[in-house]
Amino acid sequence: MSNPEYVVTPIGRVVSPRAGRADDEWGDVESIIRLDATRFTADALAGLDAFSHIEVVFLFDRFDESQVSTGSRRPRGNEAWPKVGIFAQRASSRPNRLGLTTCELIGVDGLDVRVRGLDAIDETPVLDIKPFVLEFQPRSAVRQPAWISELMVDYW
Repeated sequence: MSNPEYVVTPIGRVVSPRAGRADDEWGDVESIIRLDATRFTADALAGLDAFSHIEVVFLFDRFDESQVSTGSRRPRGNEAWPKVGIFAQRASSRPNRLGLTTCELIGVDGLDVRVRGLDAIDETPVLDIKPFVLEFQPRSAVRQPAWISELMVDYW
């Protein structure tokens, strides 16, 4: 049963040297996920530092809602790539504007989680953090179209 009044509240925000939208070169970007001190204590992060990577769910909060895509489009407007539905790509123009990234965990200090490779800009609201667990990886062969491999060449 759905609850239309359910609200997701950010657990914290990103502190990043990248303040503007960019499509590529995220691999070496180090940033901090700073948890909301009014809601959490350092206990919320206890044991997280035992993991090498985390999954971060965040909100593309500065994406213009009028530009949200609900149909199909060419990724990055590239005419060489096929027109695909918004759910067949990872664009920020998604209906609920949710981002999901697996990034390297550098360390935990109090309410700060230091990461590398988080493709979210400064002040982005973080909705959740989960440890990356090998057993949650796909259990069968992964396939993807060639265009996505081309798109990702300079991403990290």
